[in-house]
Amino acid sequence: MRFLVALVFVVLALVANAHPEDEFCVPGEDGLDPALCEALNAMQSGEPMRPLLDEQGNERGTLSTVGLYIKIGVGHILPGGLDHILFVLALFLTSTSWRALILQVTMFTLAHSLTLGMAAAGWITLNAAWVEALIAATIAFVAIENLFVKQLPRWRLPVVFLFGLLHGLGFAGFFSELGLPDNQFLAGLVGFNIGVEIGQISVLLVAVAVTLPLRRRFEAAGQPGRYRSTVVMPASFVIAAIGAFWTVERLLAV
Repeated sequence: MRFLVALVFVVLALVANAHPEDEFCVPGEDGLDPALCEALNAMQSGEPMRPLLDEQGNERGTLSTVGLYIKIGVGHILPGGLDHILFVLALFLTSTSWRALILQVTMFTLAHSLTLGMAAAGWITLNAAWVEALIAATIAFVAIENLFVKQLPRWRLPVVFLFGLLHGLGFAGFFSELGLPDNQFLAGLVGFNIGVEIGQISVLLVAVAVTLPLRRRFEAAGQPGRYRSTVVMPASFVIAAIGAFWTVERLLAV
């Protein structure tokens, strides 16, 4: 069992980069909306930003823009955002109750929503390379902490909020690169944030579906401690190793 848990995370790390979706204007069925790519290419070429168009060539309305960016936000997490996935899983692994999990996820959501909005609007700006390195460090920190604590420590919630601010800057870096006309910026931002939340909640639901039967099995056998030794410890160790590797790799690239 420990080997299987570790193997899953290692395979994830090998087959996916942290942000492969940064190359989002790619021809083919898996690329983003052609109109969105056209608008982005216009922005990068220095041309004035044109309205975001739908498949029929008409300017997108608010709801259409929100819907498009929900899809983009989900894609930024699933399957593109492996670093964000690992961070959310690290929070999940140390949560021994629904209350603990909800509190952590709520803090993370509030924090990254705050900096996503502020950074996307241009109110704050940080070096993207440093932000990505720090995001990797947050993954390693939480996962390493999981190896030493059995209950949610008192400092975890403020730490998660602080780390969420960094992750929001990472989201904002990707969102800002998409480039939107002023009249569609807010709709795109709202849709993107909703999509990110859908992606994160999906990760948590899958994690619950996979681990809950194991937890109940160990509890029924009168061995609740085996869940920690079989699932939490090996998974946290692998996440910590991946986070540490990314931290060093990104720091060397700064």
